[in-house]
Amino acid sequence: MSPIAIGLLAVSMSVDAFIASLGRGAAVGLRPHFGQALRTGAIFGAVEALTPLIGWGLGMAAASYVEAIDHWIAFVLLGAVGLRMVLHALGRAADEPPRSASLWALVATAIGTSIDAMVVGVSLAFLDVNIIVIALAIGLATMAMSTTGILAGRFLGQKLGRVIEVLGGVVLIGLGTAILIEHLSA
Repeated sequence: MSPIAIGLLAVSMSVDAFIASLGRGAAVGLRPHFGQALRTGAIFGAVEALTPLIGWGLGMAAASYVEAIDHWIAFVLLGAVGLRMVLHALGRAADEPPRSASLWALVATAIGTSIDAMVVGVSLAFLDVNIIVIALAIGLATMAMSTTGILAGRFLGQKLGRVIEVLGGVVLIGLGTAILIEHLSA
């Protein structure tokens, strides 16, 4: 994967956490403290960095069985995650932002927003990629976007979140399509 593709993947995987952070930042009420924002970013980033590693490990266990169709699996998984992101963004109502900012609520939210990164990790097992670099890129992008999301939450709220989620989904669909085209043309 090229550095640009890794960057796009990292940002796309961070969108759910960014949206959740926007809602959490809007729920804080008064101006959120930088420490609160950084704590949220660190939790979201750590979880988001671990889940593609877990998915990659699961995918590697099955790699030898599906080697002939690995590019199709990557295309379908990335496309499905991207499509889910787009449909979720277009179909959800303006939800009330989360009320609880406890450590367990943050961890549960981080896990919930990182399931798609695990699925992407499975698809990456079928490609010749450095999963450590990708996981770190996803974790750092998520940490930065979540911290920013908390701080920007009261200003941006739910309006911009939908647009960003749709764009993230479209990028994932594009990455899956590029992988398929690259393998079919080789």
